[in-house]
Amino acid sequence: MASLVADNLTYSYPRQSQPVLNDVSIELAPGTLTALVGPNGAGKSTLLSLLQGQNQPNKGTITVGGNSLMLTRDQVALMPQRGKLNWNFPITVEGLVSLGRVNHSSSTCCELEAALQRVGISDLAKRRLDTLSGGQQQRALLAKTLMRPASIFLLDEPCSSLDPPTREQFLIIIRQLADAGLTLFISSHDWGKALNAYDKVIALDKTVLASGTPDEVQQRLDSISCMGNHCCD
Repeated sequence: MASLVADNLTYSYPRQSQPVLNDVSIELAPGTLTALVGPNGAGKSTLLSLLQGQNQPNKGTITVGGNSLMLTRDQVALMPQRGKLNWNFPITVEGLVSLGRVNHSSSTCCELEAALQRVGISDLAKRRLDTLSGGQQQRALLAKTLMRPASIFLLDEPCSSLDPPTREQFLIIIRQLADAGLTLFISSHDWGKALNAYDKVIALDKTVLASGTPDEVQQRLDSISCMGNHCCD
């Protein structure tokens, strides 16, 4: 298992003068569950795309185990936002999950079953995606992502459309995956008690505002808010 380290990342989209991310540095330790929180437009999805190698930073470096991301990109997998998929496409759960293999190479029944079991949907393998609940669909998408031979998994807003009970069940699953040794980095809008399920929280708004345990980050953000409102004078 290797750490993912991003050092002083800056990124601007083409034909935009203002950076979406500015001097962002983070570290994801092996076998940990980390939340990435921030408002809309904070750069969360952009950061995940950089960490997976889909885009290149204007400045800064990304390494996995001390090696360039370009040499280790197969160790990092990205689960996109659910809104980017057509859930009415006529495909079964096992059909979707099988597509998770690199270059759509053939997968064994054991690999497919293992991925389905890890997210608790083995009994749904033959069901069509459009017959599933939102939470079941998210589990299927996670199983597809787990088919990649990676150790670091980036999940973009996986809980955004889930109701509280379903969100809690999903958090239990990703907690179990981290406890099994995988590294998970989850972008989220959650700012409440749900963050207590994470080992670490990174608060982002174009730059890193705070990083640490959930309590440490909350205290840091409270301090920033206090200074902004001059309530500590």
